[in-house]
Amino acid sequence: MPESTYTPVASLETVRERATTAVTVSGRRVLLVHVDGEVHAYDNRCPHRAWPLERGTLADGVLTCANHRYTFDAATGRGIDAGGCDLVAYPCRVDDEGTVAVAVPRGRALDLDRGRGPTLGT
Repeated sequence: MPESTYTPVASLETVRERATTAVTVSGRRVLLVHVDGEVHAYDNRCPHRAWPLERGTLADGVLTCANHRYTFDAATGRGIDAGGCDLVAYPCRVDDEGTVAVAVPRGRALDLDRGRGPTLGT
């Protein structure tokens, strides 16, 4: 598995509850999703056609891609009606001072041209 380290990307007060925030980590666009008191980090590209997820919507715990309207569970990244596609998830944590940090593995290639990113948890 590629090595990764946590990179501070935002303060919790700037990552609003029930909202998304796009940041750059190690040269990659990452989407922070704050739902149910937890912050989750996903690659900012829909695994279907690599459309920027920050252009989509978040409502009732569901993240919807603006391109083809694929939907994903915002807390797990699992595709709801996304043709078998799941979001690419990255480890994310919030420290005691409220700093949000994300770990993006170095050298990890994302193959979204075939309509699927890596499996969640890899």
